[in-house]
Amino acid sequence: MPTHSENRALPWTAGEMYALVADVARYPEFLPWTAAARIRSHRPGADGSEVMEADLVISFKVFRERFGSRIVLWPARHRIETEYLDGPFRYMRSFWEFAPRDDGGCDVAFFVDFEFRNAILQKLIGVVFDEAMRRVVRAFEARAAELYGAR
Repeated sequence: MPTHSENRALPWTAGEMYALVADVARYPEFLPWTAAARIRSHRPGADGSEVMEADLVISFKVFRERFGSRIVLWPARHRIETEYLDGPFRYMRSFWEFAPRDDGGCDVAFFVDFEFRNAILQKLIGVVFDEAMRRVVRAFEARAAELYGAR
């Protein structure tokens, strides 16, 4: 059951980083191993949240898997929570949280925990998991620089 957590200080605002991560439909444009994204639904949730259901197609070496997730967006809190719906995982959950900093940037907290049903895929991912998750976070940083400018 790999887990990964990361805390970073970034020069972009909490709102900018939240908007970038919340834009799931654009993930295939910049996120490693993401071959496709489809938004199933997007509706208001409880307590000021928004609930999105989305499918992502992940392509890694000879494996290509689709999985569905429920993404709860908390715009006022700059928090995004994801839970697994269907696909190749036994379970998957993650969150992003963006806290404004006095210098105009933000502190980012990222956490992911999952397990694949396929033991071969789980073993393959386990070998490169930490580096893969670091590459994902770096991809979001590079996308922020592209969209909002290097700071």
